[in-house]
Amino acid sequence: MSQKRIAIFGSTGSIGKQTLEVIAANPDLFVAEILTAHANESLLIEQALLFEPNIVVIGEIGKYAVVKKALESKPIKVFAGEEALEQVAAMDCYDFMMAGIVGFAGLKPTLTAVENGKAVGLANKETLVVAGDIVMRTAREKGAAIIPVDSEHSAIFQCLVGEGNNPIEKIILTASGGPFLGKKPNFLVNVKRDHALQHPNWSMGAKISIDSATLMNKGLEMIEAKWLFDLRPDQIKVIVHAQSIIHSMVQFRDGSIKAQMGLPDMKLPIQYAMAFPKRLDNDFPRYHFDKPNTLTFDEPDVKTFRNLTLATEAMRIGGNVPCVLNAANEIAVYAFLKNRIGFLDMTDLIERTLEKIEFIAHPSLDDYYETDGAARDFAASLIQL
Repeated sequence: MSQKRIAIFGSTGSIGKQTLEVIAANPDLFVAEILTAHANESLLIEQALLFEPNIVVIGEIGKYAVVKKALESKPIKVFAGEEALEQVAAMDCYDFMMAGIVGFAGLKPTLTAVENGKAVGLANKETLVVAGDIVMRTAREKGAAIIPVDSEHSAIFQCLVGEGNNPIEKIILTASGGPFLGKKPNFLVNVKRDHALQHPNWSMGAKISIDSATLMNKGLEMIEAKWLFDLRPDQIKVIVHAQSIIHSMVQFRDGSIKAQMGLPDMKLPIQYAMAFPKRLDNDFPRYHFDKPNTLTFDEPDVKTFRNLTLATEAMRIGGNVPCVLNAANEIAVYAFLKNRIGFLDMTDLIERTLEKIEFIAHPSLDDYYETDGAARDFAASLIQL
């Protein structure tokens, strides 16, 4: 395969950093063409000096001068601001976008790339949670490939290769259960941020680590899967698989189940998306069957971890409800990370926001932006500053 030009939107985050590791390990196949960051100018500068991309974008305009000065000796174009992210996403100078910007902020640049027919490695599940109908319809109209990077959706995608004429009966999303698997509310009421950030299997950013601890991450993944694979809500099931070896499964109409397995390492789905349809050699650790291992599967505790129930209901109702869910959750997680609300308070905040925001059955893109803003404002008003 010829060298592929990669645009990493969110290069200083967990996905972005691991994408650069894959590029560094395969310099004949990939080159970093665009790097963007929201506010971490020091790491963005470090990455740009090492990989010498064509373009870098810093989201916070106030940090433009620092980045520009640091890179003035290199032939690198420097831009700043949210509009610059969209403008760069529309450029023809790259072949593949790694969409790694966290949260709602990733929607605009990702949708811009799709509108321009670019292949997208989707690591930002919120893009489909918020506006999955618009994004997937646009991808079909523009012929833009969307290849999932979340380990669960990558697993489903891999299981479906070669199965184009075989309808899905059900998909099974596996959940590790996070750091509080088996815990009850009397324990969770005292949980602090540092404990919640300690995921037993995966190394992830702060936001997704908290989402995993509350099981909201799995709820968002259900909604993402609905749009990615054109499924009904009743075709999506979540099971707890604490070992994180089976990353998800597909059950077909004949009862056969295909599973994708491997050690928990995000570089594998990142590399798979970037090189698709080829599989590349690598030195990632392998799972071995020569040790006595047990793989377990259990139903999630939705009474304790009610975020999963809220997300399931949001998926069932549709419209702008998943957008409200996502916005409220982002505010809740931010507040928890700042020690302003407790672990269980996050669910209460999300539930109250879902009850407050007006329902729109068939939202436009503008409706989604207005819904997001209204939900954030209301959720923020519930927090004691």
